Amino acid sequence: MLGDEKVEKLKKSHVMIFGLGGVGGHAAETLCRGGIGKLTLIDSECYDKTNINRQIFATEKTVGKEKAIAAKERLLEINPSCEIRCFSFFYGKDSEPDALFSGVDYILDAIDTVSAKMQLIKKATENNIPIISCMGTGNKLDPTAFRVADIYETKVCPLARVIRGRCKKLHIPALKVVYSEEEPYRIVSEDTHGRHAPASVSFVPGVAGMILAGEIIKDLK
Repeated sequence: MLGDEKVEKLKKSHVMIFGLGGVGGHAAETLCRGGIGKLTLIDSECYDKTNINRQIFATEKTVGKEKAIAAKERLLEINPSCEIRCFSFFYGKDSEPDALFSGVDYILDAIDTVSAKMQLIKKATENNIPIISCMGTGNKLDPTAFRVADIYETKVCPLARVIRGRCKKLHIPALKVVYSEEEPYRIVSEDTHGRHAPASVSFVPGVAGMILAGEIIKDLK
C-alpha cells in the first residue's frame, strides 16, 4: 500500500515508546509489524497477572518479567531485523539522559503519570521531536469513540483537560493526541472502600495504541 520508497523510509526511522502497557504494547507491536526499523522501548515495570486482560505482551510466561525485555523478545520474533533498544526505568527528572533522544524521529507517549507525561512532552517540544500522546483509556467501553486531534481541540476526557491546562501554562503551542469522547464509567468496588476504581477491558486500550502507531507511520512515510 505504501510503495517501496516509503517502506524504505520507515525502515530507516527510529521511534521511541514510553510505556508498554495496554496502549504502548499494542502500539509497539503495530510499529514493528508496520516496518519501523528502530525502536526504543521504555518502561520501569514488570508484567503482573492483572495485566493479562489487556496488555499484549502479558502472558502467564511473562508475569514477573520486565516489560521492556518481554516486549523486545516478542518483537524480535516478529521482525528479527528490527533494531531494538530497551530500558527498564521510570522516566522523570532523575532519568532524562540527552543521549537517549539522539537520532529519534518520533516519540510515542503512553505514560500514565501526569508529571512524567508533561516532562516528556516538554522535552520533545524543546528538541523539535514529533510526539503523539495518549490521553485516558481507562473506565471506557467504546473503542469507536477515539479521536485524533490537537490537545487544544479535545473535549470530554478528564486527562486531556489536565494536560491541556498544563500545556497552556508551559506555552506549548500544539500537541497531537489520541483521546476518547466517551464519558468514563464511574466504578465503585468494595476493595476501594467507596472510592472510584480504575478499570480497563481488553478491547479499548489496544485500539488507542494501534491508532497512535498508525498516525506515526502515516507521518513518517
